[in-house]
Amino acid sequence: MESNASNLAAIRPDIVRAAVVQAAPVLFDTPKSLQKLADLAADAVRQRAELVVFPEAFVGGYPKGLDFGVTLGVRSAEGREDFRRLFESAIEVPGPATEFIGSVAKDHAIHLVVGVIERDGGTLYCTALIFGPDGQMLGKHRKVMPTAMERVIWGTGDGSTLPVVTTSFGKIASVICWENYMPLLRTAMYAKGVELYCAITVDDRETWISTLRHIALEGRCFVLSACQYLQRGDLPSGYPKEQFPAPKDMLIRGGSSIVGPLGQILAGPKYGEECVLAADLDRAELARAKFDFDVVGHYSRPDVFRLEVNEQPMKSVVFGGPKE
Repeated sequence: MESNASNLAAIRPDIVRAAVVQAAPVLFDTPKSLQKLADLAADAVRQRAELVVFPEAFVGGYPKGLDFGVTLGVRSAEGREDFRRLFESAIEVPGPATEFIGSVAKDHAIHLVVGVIERDGGTLYCTALIFGPDGQMLGKHRKVMPTAMERVIWGTGDGSTLPVVTTSFGKIASVICWENYMPLLRTAMYAKGVELYCAITVDDRETWISTLRHIALEGRCFVLSACQYLQRGDLPSGYPKEQFPAPKDMLIRGGSSIVGPLGQILAGPKYGEECVLAADLDRAELARAKFDFDVVGHYSRPDVFRLEVNEQPMKSVVFGGPKE
């Protein structure tokens, strides 16, 4: 009996140690960004983290301020060159970069959530990847709707990449930046039972914290938000720094946070520096929070409202024919 109890505890620990990383990648230098990821993951492990979350576009880069030479009806040669640099910084999934990230997870026996820019054919996607402690990639989510100017450089994901991954310490999902303002997408995550909701982002506004607390209360889940921290000095040579006012050195100020399922802030928000924030997540809080509110359970009204989610991959070309 004691043996069974100890096995159950190993499968479902009461306390999960989680960390969110607030840092900038090395723009347009993916090998150096991957090495920085490895170093920061090691920093998180020194804080005893079992789950480590990196920001949106950490591998591949978020080219803040670039307009890619686009105005209505006009594209420039300089903008095409900017896109080439971003395209060559993006990674294939799966590919050598994902093998490297998987090795980082395996070396430390941790779960990793990492924002990447994914290259598939001639299209880029803003993507979140989930890795297990054995180094295997457990899930991939492509941002379903890039925001504003992002639509010039990124394609849109479809319903086939909306995973909620079951792990030894809970169900993990990642929702990227302003997707978190899409109530139907959040509802799909709640319906799949997300418990560790990773809101990776580059949004450094004060209002982002209100968003995180709302999601935690609405979904009765832990919310882990990793935001980039980018300074003018992080921009590579050839980057059009005139896009930013001369005195402005901090271009993305952070604001990474960890929030509990009743909206309580467990770590952060932290602004103005690179850092790794960690917190202990008490899984018992999940049940306590669902006591009076389960948005897709006892507090739902399926006789009045219903969401349908199309999880089929949407492909522009489908090859097939009669099978012999």
